[in-house]
Amino acid sequence: MKIGIIGYGSMGRMILEKFIETKTVEQETLFVSNRTYNKIVDLNKIYPQLNLCGNNIDAVKDADMVFICVKPLEIKIILSEIINDIKSDCHIVSLNGSVLFKHLEQICRNKKISKIIPSVTAEINQSMTLVCHNGYVNYDDKNILKKLIGCFGSFVELPETEIGMGSELTSCMPGFIGAIFKVITDEAEKHTAINKEQVIQMVIETLYGTGKLLLEKKNDI
Repeated sequence: MKIGIIGYGSMGRMILEKFIETKTVEQETLFVSNRTYNKIVDLNKIYPQLNLCGNNIDAVKDADMVFICVKPLEIKIILSEIINDIKSDCHIVSLNGSVLFKHLEQICRNKKISKIIPSVTAEINQSMTLVCHNGYVNYDDKNILKKLIGCFGSFVELPETEIGMGSELTSCMPGFIGAIFKVITDEAEKHTAINKEQVIQMVIETLYGTGKLLLEKKNDI
């Protein structure tokens, strides 16, 4: 199975690294392109068998699945560029939840399209990744995609109408928790002689333990 990745920003980089480092996908079956080629030109020093492409069409023309890892305003532009060169049964995967299927399908008529929204915690294999599909994605397609994104952590399939709230609860939540964490540690420093490193370690361990306990007790604590 050949996989194209368009865009090497934070999400494109994370996907590539997780696929390769977990041995979920072989380097030689991955084809990567980026608007600024210089950003990927040195990747072969790390991944010598990875296919680096000078343009998006070369990244997708033989691909069975294509991950579109660009900003929302660029998605329709990218799809318009590649649509005539992708295989008829290519599975298109967008990493942006805000562009609706009905808009994507204006360009990609009768194409299999899914959306996935990982969180930053995928970097430590602890993402709760959101997944949704349009009507052309069949059972086998879904299973293949789930096996691929399993290297990020867990996943949950939602209808497109619930992706907004799902994103608030997953991909946006690390930033929210991080902000609360900073408030707690900053305020604690004002009222204790315990050094900052110990305060931070105490709060981190407590957050980690609480999360683990919630999972094990099924939220019953």
